[in-house]
Amino acid sequence: MADGASGATRASRLRVMGRAFADRNYRLFFAGQGVSLVGTWMGRLASGWLVFRLGGADAAWLLGVVSFASLAPTFFLGPVAGVLVDRWNRHTVLLVTQLLSLAQSAALAGVAFTAPPGTGAVWLVVGLSLLQGAVNAFDMPARQSLLVELVARREDLPNAIALNSSLVNGSRLVGPAVAGAVIAAAGEAWCFVIDAVSYLAVVAALLAMRLPARVRAPAVASVGRQLVEGVRYAFGFPPIRALLLLLALVSFATMPQAVLLPVFAADELGGGPHTLGLLSAASGVGALGGAVYLATRSSVLGLGRVIVAAAVGLGLGLVGFSRSDSVWLSAALLALTGCGMMVQMAAANTLIQTMVDEDKRGRVMSFFGMAFQGAAPFGSLLAGWLAGAVGVRTVVLGSGVLVLLGGLAFATQLPRLRRHARPVFARLGILPEAAVGVQVATESSPAGRD
Repeated sequence: MADGASGATRASRLRVMGRAFADRNYRLFFAGQGVSLVGTWMGRLASGWLVFRLGGADAAWLLGVVSFASLAPTFFLGPVAGVLVDRWNRHTVLLVTQLLSLAQSAALAGVAFTAPPGTGAVWLVVGLSLLQGAVNAFDMPARQSLLVELVARREDLPNAIALNSSLVNGSRLVGPAVAGAVIAAAGEAWCFVIDAVSYLAVVAALLAMRLPARVRAPAVASVGRQLVEGVRYAFGFPPIRALLLLLALVSFATMPQAVLLPVFAADELGGGPHTLGLLSAASGVGALGGAVYLATRSSVLGLGRVIVAAAVGLGLGLVGFSRSDSVWLSAALLALTGCGMMVQMAAANTLIQTMVDEDKRGRVMSFFGMAFQGAAPFGSLLAGWLAGAVGVRTVVLGSGVLVLLGGLAFATQLPRLRRHARPVFARLGILPEAAVGVQVATESSPAGRD
């Protein structure tokens, strides 16, 4: 009896975990992304190692500059990109961004094949990173907004987001490990070649999709007016505002650890490309575990507490990593930080996507991109500068303390945020007490604050 019940429970959890796969379009998206993201993570690790190898004594600072160049456009272009994504066909936007990313990776391969030692070639990498950042400013809101069109049932959206996060971090586990071996055997350039080719999988998947026609209301207001409307909508509703601010703080504070990882691997832990691959993969293992956990959840209820626990775990992991002298202990602590960062990010994404109105989804997800990726370059630039002044360990230690303070501050606001979110969840049928009046729900929702 017990074994049968246990087996039934496991089967039920598996069905819950994979329910978004019932939609053909989502299966295509998942498969194409699965191939492409392995190449993306290979390219990211190869880019960091290329800059570290060419940068010499200025490597730590240059790593911060490259990271800033790749992420800053999301901050500066993101709001306008979100408005345009709400106006344009999201599927078409995503197809164009994939083709442009393919060209950028091919150009990076050319630089890596021909670059002589010295910092001159690093500035070519900076320029190409800036180009990719501009592409990502459109890719992020288009990709996140398209998810809702790939699943037939709205209640499957949280599962689709969690599965997508699992895919990102599964590839984060595989990509750096493969990249470490490729770099050691043949050099960074071949990682960029593989990355460029991998984008063809996403392009093929997007072309194979059959999406229902969506009627878009003609844009009457100007881009500037719609941008202001989106800002008021997102930051006028306390739950969305709090989630975006916490995500921005965590992203800003966590980026130094990611940017300075090559310095930790080589200078602090005495390793090389394989050590860098191990540390990056360890972070991916933790992030994958966190994403799988979210995929097994059947409801968005309770995610506020999950976000607090993730932020605390992330902060403690960063503090421990900053003091570790062991490769394997460092890898274990990075697994904790990876799990904390992914759970916090994906849970915030799920809550925001659940609460947002459809006609403002692109704009709100552009603010999500600004918080997740746009705040990070400022953290990376500051980290690269501070690393030379106070050392990489002190920088990461301070990052961990900042994350802990942010998580605790969010925890104190949870009761108030729940009161604001409850009418929205009731209106959507998520809460069992959906008898809460529609008028109250409307007045308390983001739409009611426009």
